[in-house]
Amino acid sequence: MSRSGPIDVDSIAAIDVHVHIEHSGDESAADQAAKKYFGDSGASRNQHALADYYRSRKIACVVFTVDETLSGRPQVSNESVAEFAAENPDIAIAFASINPHRGAEGVEEARRLLASGRIHGLKLHPPIQEFSPNDRIAYPLYEVFAEARLPVIFHTGHSGIGTGMRGGGGIRLKYGNPIPIDDVAVDFPDMPIIMAHPSFPWQDEAISICLHKPQVFIDLSGWSPKYFSPTLVQYANTLLKHKVLFGSDYPLITPDRWLSDFQKIGIRDEVRPLILKENAALLLGLRKGGGSMAPDESDRLF
Repeated sequence: MSRSGPIDVDSIAAIDVHVHIEHSGDESAADQAAKKYFGDSGASRNQHALADYYRSRKIACVVFTVDETLSGRPQVSNESVAEFAAENPDIAIAFASINPHRGAEGVEEARRLLASGRIHGLKLHPPIQEFSPNDRIAYPLYEVFAEARLPVIFHTGHSGIGTGMRGGGGIRLKYGNPIPIDDVAVDFPDMPIIMAHPSFPWQDEAISICLHKPQVFIDLSGWSPKYFSPTLVQYANTLLKHKVLFGSDYPLITPDRWLSDFQKIGIRDEVRPLILKENAALLLGLRKGGGSMAPDESDRLF
């Protein structure tokens, strides 16, 4: 999981592990529906504006696209994401996104991207890419990233994309259930896994997987912290304090909004820096060290 690069962890305030590079042209129907669901964040989709936004706030970010055709949203290539990170190495870490249905051709792209040294993980969105995480169709992709010991981010839970559209835009929420990710964690025990978003309506399932499997993490993107369940806050404060990560879901939710709401919820003072930066810094190889993640006496739930 090591990564060399000029990101100075000590000089940044946070690491946002969930940032979308979006097409900056006309919005699709799915984009418009998502804006109605999330509210208009006011965030620019222009890549230069994105870089300026994060740099001005001293926040590093994991950036990616979503390789899919279901939603009708304009596509951004993995090459474009890699180029953005290469142009902004002080703040950006690029992940690829490859639809498992692409088969051998997608696996070859993954190998080529990793060989370039510009890609440091994989982003998957099962509801929009129309697969279950434990479907063997995706296993050749996992093998590539497991061999490199690089993280894979899975969308989990409800999908804001498609909400309110006729037939949900064709997006099937069943693929957002995190339970099949448990199979992936068993079959690829050395591949770090990030379950993206509070996994409504399967939050308890996600917590159980994260608690049970050492290499599984949860990012808190896609929801304002004021809507986090009491159970999620309880575990983030205790047994999972080393396994929960800050993520915004930019441009749908901005760090400004997320961090403002995060200040108002009951996260312990000593846990806040772990969630905002330190856990991600270790996971992404930006900071060396680590040690046992086994709970100690201070991690008790009650």
